[in-house]
Amino acid sequence: MSDLDEAIELYRAALLLRPPGHSDRSASVHDLATSLQHRFRQRGIMSDLDEAIELYRAALLLRLPGHSDRSASLNSLADGLTVRFRQRGIMSDLDEAIELLRAALLLRLPGHSDRSASLNSLAVSLQDRFLQRGILSDLNEAIELYRAALLLRPPGHSDRSASVHDLATSLQHRFRQRGIMSDLDEAIELYRAALLLRLPGHSDRSASLNSLAVSLQDRFLQRGILSDLDEAIELYRAALLLRPPGHSDRSASVHDLATSLQHRFRQRGIMSDLDEAIELHRAALLIRPPGHSNRSESLNNLADGLTVRFRQRGIMSDLDEAIELLRAALFLRLPGHSERSMSLNSLAVSLQDRFLQRGILSDLDEAIELYRAALLLRPPGHSNRSASVHDLATSLQHRFRQRGIMSDLDEAIELHRAALLLRPPGHSNRSASLNSLAVSLQDRFLQRGILSDLDEAIELHRAALLLRPPGHSDRSASLRDLAASLQSRFRKRGVQSDYDEAFDLYSQLSHLSHAASRTDLGAAKSWASSAYALNHPSVLLAYQVALKFLDQRVALLSSSSHHFSAIREAVSSLATDAFSCSVRRGALTTAVELVEQGRAVFWTQLARFSTPLDEISGSSDIGTTLAEEFKRLSFCLRNAFDQSAEDQSPQIRQLTMQWDDVVTRIRMLPDFSRFLLPPLFSDLQRAAEDGPVIIINASQYGCDALIVRKAEDPVHVPLDITQAEVFEFSSDFHTLAEQFGSSDNIQLKLVGMLRKLWNDVVGPVVQALRELNARPGSRIWWCPTADFTLLPLHAAGPYEPKKKNLSDIYISSYTPTLTTLIRARQQPEGSRDASSQHFVAIGQGNPVNGRELKCVAPELAAVAQHVTSIVSFTSLEDANATVENALGALDHNQWLHLACHGMPNRKQPFESSFAMRDGPLMIKDIIRSHWQNPQFAFLSACHTTVGDEKSPDESIHLAAAMQFCGFRSVIGSMWSVEDEVARQVVSAFYGNLIDDSKRLDCTRAAVALHKSVKSLRKKIPLEQQIVFVHIGV
Repeated sequence: MSDLDEAIELYRAALLLRPPGHSDRSASVHDLATSLQHRFRQRGIMSDLDEAIELYRAALLLRLPGHSDRSASLNSLADGLTVRFRQRGIMSDLDEAIELLRAALLLRLPGHSDRSASLNSLAVSLQDRFLQRGILSDLNEAIELYRAALLLRPPGHSDRSASVHDLATSLQHRFRQRGIMSDLDEAIELYRAALLLRLPGHSDRSASLNSLAVSLQDRFLQRGILSDLDEAIELYRAALLLRPPGHSDRSASVHDLATSLQHRFRQRGIMSDLDEAIELHRAALLIRPPGHSNRSESLNNLADGLTVRFRQRGIMSDLDEAIELLRAALFLRLPGHSERSMSLNSLAVSLQDRFLQRGILSDLDEAIELYRAALLLRPPGHSNRSASVHDLATSLQHRFRQRGIMSDLDEAIELHRAALLLRPPGHSNRSASLNSLAVSLQDRFLQRGILSDLDEAIELHRAALLLRPPGHSDRSASLRDLAASLQSRFRKRGVQSDYDEAFDLYSQLSHLSHAASRTDLGAAKSWASSAYALNHPSVLLAYQVALKFLDQRVALLSSSSHHFSAIREAVSSLATDAFSCSVRRGALTTAVELVEQGRAVFWTQLARFSTPLDEISGSSDIGTTLAEEFKRLSFCLRNAFDQSAEDQSPQIRQLTMQWDDVVTRIRMLPDFSRFLLPPLFSDLQRAAEDGPVIIINASQYGCDALIVRKAEDPVHVPLDITQAEVFEFSSDFHTLAEQFGSSDNIQLKLVGMLRKLWNDVVGPVVQALRELNARPGSRIWWCPTADFTLLPLHAAGPYEPKKKNLSDIYISSYTPTLTTLIRARQQPEGSRDASSQHFVAIGQGNPVNGRELKCVAPELAAVAQHVTSIVSFTSLEDANATVENALGALDHNQWLHLACHGMPNRKQPFESSFAMRDGPLMIKDIIRSHWQNPQFAFLSACHTTVGDEKSPDESIHLAAAMQFCGFRSVIGSMWSVEDEVARQVVSAFYGNLIDDSKRLDCTRAAVALHKSVKSLRKKIPLEQQIVFVHIGV
């Protein structure tokens, strides 16, 4: 570059010595312009290009008609305007360039030494205009001009490679319009010839590498030969190396490599290809600011990558972002733009995907109209017609399923047949067309019962499966669809081979080699529900595979709260159904393992990043090193997840690989082979060391209780209540709880509900516990699932004279999962030492947006009275009880008493909060705190055990957040607590907690709460006696 910079300065100096009227002034002006344009091509500084164009105009004014160099000036000015058009997309620059080039060509008659250059330049500009306005006559004229130029540039000519390359490009564009394969094959051969002429070091080698790659990719899309695509990717990588940051064509290289990786992902299903593609698309968009002629292309392709990833991982933010990007792209592609049809189609696809997630019919109706508009722009012969036909068919099929209008389904089937004819054997999307036609025929069979439709569907599914070998990202969908159609025929005809083949297909899911996608998990769920419905012996294996896939999905999604909706969708009722199925097959220990594996998966994932590592560190020097490395990587990963909206940014991908490697090495240590793996029943039994744990489960298959004991097999207690009845019961109870304190009639209704809870659920369990000789007055733990989590099991009873309620027989605690209870029992070294214990009481009676709580100050005074003499005590009240101060206190105290408003958020559970003076202290803030051996938390606030309404099994509530963050023992509330009642219960509680030893012990909390409530029975109403619950040890 120093040579070029020096040349420019010399040209400027020469121009100063050639004033207006000097015979060589026009040459000086022209040469300075040319050198500035060369520098623009290297550095991309627009001011160089603008100055060059102004100088070219000045030179042209000095070279009047008849001047020997006029044609050179016309050509150079046109070239500068063409380059500027490519940067800024202003059509007037391009139109002016074409007129200048036509004028130059008229001056360069056959035999003129620069005629070939003029032919080529005019062709290039006409091609550019075709790309903007889509007028085919511009492209056809360009091709003829390129051929004429090539004839004038025989082998050995210095510009032959440019001519060969440009002719190839124009043929490729025409292929994309008319779909004639001979145009594409000729283009590829020409590109190869051009590359041979542009050896390493040639300034245009990168362009040749890129163009050959693009054409091979196009051929792959038509014929489906993977070697074309692999070669394209290697060529793109080679081109990108020759286009460093600042290079004017870098954005094109980045974009094209991204697109090819995305195509390969669709064939082979390797997620790293897709993640790399998205990162490259983002990089390309940054290099193409508003006004750049290729911005719409980058918007479209980033959207496409995000849409594909959404389909794999189910993160709605990916899909919402894609739709906004596609609307922006369509806005830039006005009627007549050659890519408008693609934009219409892509936006339609994403709206359809969103409809499938959220069920909003307006999204689907808009998608259908966009598909129809796209199809009108893709006449017979257009290379993307098959995609338009297929997508319109699919959207009509979805609408049929919503509205049941048969004409939608019949039109869909005809369109799917038309799409299949356009996708002959070898076409990369043939398998999708086969599958879609099969599914639509299956739908029609279910409506009209015509068996020939079903038979044809099965044959089409078989053909599709052959085109989706192991490793293909859609293989699991094909296995599921073929199995489902065979099951339908089995139900109709009863042929045993159909039944056997269906489950042979499903069982192939258990051999999946890659990390499970959303589709894989959905297929495994279908296997499980089908196996249960048809009583197939593979049902337990199906649930085990589905839960293994769930674990992989959650691990990929990360522990970040913004992925909770995807986790919630993945989980659904999988664990509770697996439990119920196992119980019905007599596999009680398996039932415990499966329900544990598929519940509270968000917290389980979070725990992976904060696992106690003392045992590993103490095992050996290698253990110490691995434990430190695990801690470091977990910390980095947690931070990266918190800061990134992407769950697979390059940084996170790298950290995850390192984290997986450390985990694998830890598992090689003696006694740590199951580190972070789902626990076995023999491990889970440790939860019952201090008393039985009762799992209460509600599933579509039935409701059951399992009593887990420390040394014996679980005991099954069938419950005479259905899942629907439990749901209705919990809804009724929730409605009643909102009316507590309003009338005496509410008390009668509450007693009636607690009796029903006793008769249908708790009573049978208590009878079984008595038969197992569980000592009266001893402790038991409830581990409810599904809608049982919303019911006060601890308060059930007959509520009749001379009959005992549950609280008169046993002392109840709760645990969200068995693992959390086991973890809570693990006492870190030194945590019993009183000198290391610190107690903080936080009280906020006057939050910024909430009614005043008058008893907060007396309540904190009562706490202080009981604990000040035996432990280091701090109190934060009113103005000092801010979010920042509270978080600071959580980092340095082992004992916590919190008196304030509790604010549950059942729609966005991570935003459930405690009301501080300056705003909400949310769950998502609490789980980021760095706890020092936390022991006990008393949450004297309303609704602290109220979680997400759609997924109660995830236990995303304030009390659970405390327990999962390490508090071994937590007291929370199930509904609203009266201010004065809280003060009385708290005072009595701490009086009972601290015995004659004057020592704080969190394992005494359940008994202390039990005694306190008992002592206040005659002073406070029933709903306030039972509002507080104990969770943990």
